[in-house]
Order: sequence, then C-alpha cells, then structure tokens
Amino acid sequence: MEDPDTKTEVVLLACGSFNPITNMHLRLFELAKDYFHETGKYKVIKGIISPVGDAYKKKGLISANHRVAMAKLATKNSDWVEVDDWESCQSEWLETLKVLRYHHQKLLSADVTNNLQDAVPITKLGRKRKQEPNRHEPIKKKNQSPVVKSVPQVKLLCGSDMLESFGVPNLWKLEDITEIVENHGLVCISRAGNNVQKFIYESDILWRHKNNIHLVEEWITNDISSTKIRRALRRGQSIRYLVPDAVRAYIERNRLYSAESEDRNAGLVLAPLQKHTSDPRSSQALKN
Repeated sequence: MEDPDTKTEVVLLACGSFNPITNMHLRLFELAKDYFHETGKYKVIKGIISPVGDAYKKKGLISANHRVAMAKLATKNSDWVEVDDWESCQSEWLETLKVLRYHHQKLLSADVTNNLQDAVPITKLGRKRKQEPNRHEPIKKKNQSPVVKSVPQVKLLCGSDMLESFGVPNLWKLEDITEIVENHGLVCISRAGNNVQKFIYESDILWRHKNNIHLVEEWITNDISSTKIRRALRRGQSIRYLVPDAVRAYIERNRLYSAESEDRNAGLVLAPLQKHTSDPRSSQALKN
C-alpha cells in the first residue's frame, strides 16, 4: 500500500478571465487531478481559480465583481476547488508569475506557522510537578527524526491555447516564462492530436524544462468556451448545461452579456501588450 506522506502535494492554479466561468473550466481541474493521481507520485490537495482584474483591458471583459461571484457559485459544492479574489482586487494588471509567487508564498507562510505550532509544546501555568525518582524520559531511537513535509507545489493549470500564447510577441516576458516552467511547472490540458508537443519542441526554453510541463490529453472532447457562451447570450440562445445552473441564473438575474458589454474595452490595448511592447525580454525570442 502506498504511503500518502511520500507523495508530492500539488496545488492547481488557474488564471484567466472566466468571462463567464463554464463547465469546461471546472473539467480542467478534474482532468488534471485524475492525471496526477494516476501517476502515483502526486496528491492534489487544492484547486484555485483566480479571475483576472479589470485592468487587463480585454475586449468584452465584464466587472471582476460579477466574474468572481459567478466563479464562487460554480465552485460552491466543490470540496477542493475554491476561488481567490486577490488578483482581481488589484488596481493594476498583474503578470501570471506574480500570482503564482503570491500563492506559493501563502503556502510557505502557512507551512512555517504549522511547523512552529508543532514545535512549541503547549504548557499549562501552575506549580511544577516534582520529578518522580523512577520516572525517566523515553529514550529516543537513533536516527529517529520527525517526518517533515515539503511545501506543496503550485502548478499553473491551463489549456493548450495559453501555452501556445507564450509565442505571441510581447504577451509574455521571456524571464517570466522561464521561471514559470522552471520553478513552478505547467499542467496543460490538450485535445488528442493537438500540436502542443510540437510547440514545446520548437522552443528551447520549454524543451529544457519539458519534464516540468505535464500534458494531459482530453479524450472526452468538450468545445465549450466563454466566447461561445457570450455569443449565445447575445443572440438570446440557451446556455443551459454549458455553465452551472447557479451561474446561468446569476447571468439572467443581472442581465449580463449583451452587445454593449461585448464592446467594453474596445479599441484599448491589452494590458500585457501595452506593458511589454518596449520590453526586449518579451516572448518574441521564445523560439530562438
């Protein structure tokens, strides 16, 4: 029987617009969790959905308040996937790497706190008990040491479209891509026959860290996307069974996603493109 304490603990982090969150977004977590558990080497302990902030300036991006609320409704009945609104509450757009660092630091801080609590014995105030003459402390066996668990790894969960976006000029900084795949790792859900492996092969950076890029094939294909959901809503078509019922009800109640909302941020430059255009460290050199 396998010892669960020997498995590497993993936290799956999904960043994105979630505009709106769909059943496919939720399936990504289940597919990744199955993959890791089937290896016998990992134990997925948590999934985190981190919606991007309004400062991302993507066309058609509705308020983060609505997107976070819908994500929370979608994960309400999940016992392991949760929503974190730290990224969406920032006044400026944040690189995905900074979000990864933030959650890694949170786990480090929690680990330090837990270790301190385990190390410091709880003592009650009062009179000291006299040492009994024949009472001795138990003798510790040689080489006996407490099992120290390592901090869980935070891995970026994404679809093949995000991985391939590493090749879009000025969308990502080269040093960010390197740190993501080297220090954290990627879990990419791709469809059978997708060219993700070819994309990794053509990039020296991705190829160098290919062992930290986990490709999970989606055999039961699912073509749901937020873009198609918004299009259906603009046309007055049903989105039942494409998003969780609570999300569908929220959209209807708040009358979200119209022709007007789709034009939001129209003509604006996407935040990362605006920030990285003049940065020579952008991903235009990814395949060099």
